[in-house]
Amino acid sequence: MSIDLAVVGGTLLDGSGAPAVTADVHVVAGRIARLAPDLGPASARTVIDARGLHVAPGFIDMHAHSDLAVLGDDGHGSRLLQGITTEVLGQDGLSYAPVDDVTLARLRTQLRGWNGDPAGFSWDWRSVDEYLARLDAGTWTNVAYLVPHGNLRLLVMGDRDGRPTPAERDAMCDLLRTSLRAGAVGLSAGLTYAPGMFADTDELDALCRVVAEEGGYFCPHHRNYGSRVFESYAECFDLARRTGVALHLAHAHVSFPQNAGRVSELVALLDAALADGVDVSFDAYPYLAGMTSLHALLPGWVQSGEIDDILARLVDPDTRARVRRELDVDGTDGNQGLPVDWATVVLADVPGLSPDGLVGLNVAQLAAERGTDASEYFLDLVVATRLGASCLLHFGIEDHVRTLMRHPAHTVGTDGILVGARPHPRGWGTFPRFLGRYVRDADVMSLPEAIRHATSSPARRLGLTDRGRLVEGTQADLVVFDAETVLDLADYDMPRRSPRGIHHVLVNGDLVVRNGALTGRRAGSALRPLTGRAPVDSERKASTP
Repeated sequence: MSIDLAVVGGTLLDGSGAPAVTADVHVVAGRIARLAPDLGPASARTVIDARGLHVAPGFIDMHAHSDLAVLGDDGHGSRLLQGITTEVLGQDGLSYAPVDDVTLARLRTQLRGWNGDPAGFSWDWRSVDEYLARLDAGTWTNVAYLVPHGNLRLLVMGDRDGRPTPAERDAMCDLLRTSLRAGAVGLSAGLTYAPGMFADTDELDALCRVVAEEGGYFCPHHRNYGSRVFESYAECFDLARRTGVALHLAHAHVSFPQNAGRVSELVALLDAALADGVDVSFDAYPYLAGMTSLHALLPGWVQSGEIDDILARLVDPDTRARVRRELDVDGTDGNQGLPVDWATVVLADVPGLSPDGLVGLNVAQLAAERGTDASEYFLDLVVATRLGASCLLHFGIEDHVRTLMRHPAHTVGTDGILVGARPHPRGWGTFPRFLGRYVRDADVMSLPEAIRHATSSPARRLGLTDRGRLVEGTQADLVVFDAETVLDLADYDMPRRSPRGIHHVLVNGDLVVRNGALTGRRAGSALRPLTGRAPVDSERKASTP
């Protein structure tokens, strides 16, 4: 047998959570052909010396915002250089498929803070099937796709808020079913973003029943992470119990000073759901700050209609006064039902404006320097950038991050936004940070268990039986890393720095990172479900106190 590639002398972590073993790996035609001790290089055309290093399945990013970046020309080093071989896109209820010409134009504007709007980009798809086909033509990582709930509403109902008619609800369900059968793995929702925030529980119930019937999973960015965080999580668990849908909570966290010390309440909800037989998992990132579009902090009622309608409201004096009161005093649904603490809102990008003296500074500071109120300055920025500005939100609680990370249902997600003058470092550092600062240095869990959280658990959620484990016959998505040195180097001041300790990465048997450098190989493709999703298994039982 002709061997394409051999990884020899490494310490293997197979993705199951089992202890490491010493073995060699032979790769043939993109798959693991043999896995055993002392195979040696044999006749392999390419040999990777992994002595002193660990070999694991490629990492799966369960929450990525690379919807356009996977098709770019920069090598996608932010992903591959941290060992990510598969990304889940279509997150938070908003992406670029399915669309028509009208909704695509709106989404390109609304999502500039997440994905940019690259000049000369070819928007040669409209359906999920066409988008996945575009990915099949060549992408840097493997990609799984969630159908965005906001897209369904825009296509069927336009920009208006309120409940769908029965006919509109049925149309959304039909469009969802078509998209799932084209290869999407589930449904995402962004219930603090327009237009998803306008959906009631009955609408979500109908859609989740379709997802359950088709064997997918529901991935909500739920309604409120602040003043009503546990009620909002409870809505998701109740939907799963009632409809039978598999549930994966997006970027799960319990944050803001008002919720300090309450993470045990979310753990109790998770454990109760698992005990009831709900198929539940979640992803989380190992940082204390989030990132989103600046305009997302606005009240929901301001965000209905076309972009120009929104901007017109924000320059009307009476409307602006009402918005400012909600931002500063009453709290907005865009800011999790809480008044905005402007000192925690740091600008990441200001398209159309010079970033000098703006990016990396918080809104309270910038407003004070200009002798104006913070909410007034915020609204000026939203209007001046036509909703294109983005920001970091510093609201996390370290003990909560570690508690959720330890939970058996935890998986890893970067929530990585890769555009902007100074984006969040999680887009470049999440997995090395998890393995270095938390697993090795803080000992939040064993290394084999951490690799399970990053590989086989997410693969199981995605219904991918041929990835996430080092087993003969599976696809050769591999990462070779140094457990003693792996570490994130990206920070809030220099977010685009690549990590250290990730030596080699294979995607579908193709060497895409060699000796810590990109090879320029596009080896990924769209991943469509190979089987129905597995139910809750013995590895994801309720946590113990």
